[in-house]
Amino acid sequence: MTAVGWRIEVDREACIGSGMCAALAPDLFVLGGTRAEAVLPETDPEERVLDAADSCPVLAIRVSGPEGVVGPRP
Repeated sequence: MTAVGWRIEVDREACIGSGMCAALAPDLFVLGGTRAEAVLPETDPEERVLDAADSCPVLAIRVSGPEGVVGPRP
């Protein structure tokens, strides 16, 4: 991860497979069976990553960076 990179974690136990994240950012999230997963565990900071985390109905996506957890946003 670069110094300004973000780490994406999907709690597959909590995920209900709504597909909101994959619809918002198909290059970052896919549905693996009935649950979402990150295509890559790390990415450059961008609004779409936070939008995907914010849109998860069960808040199963956590985005963190050097400053700590940045998403989902309150």
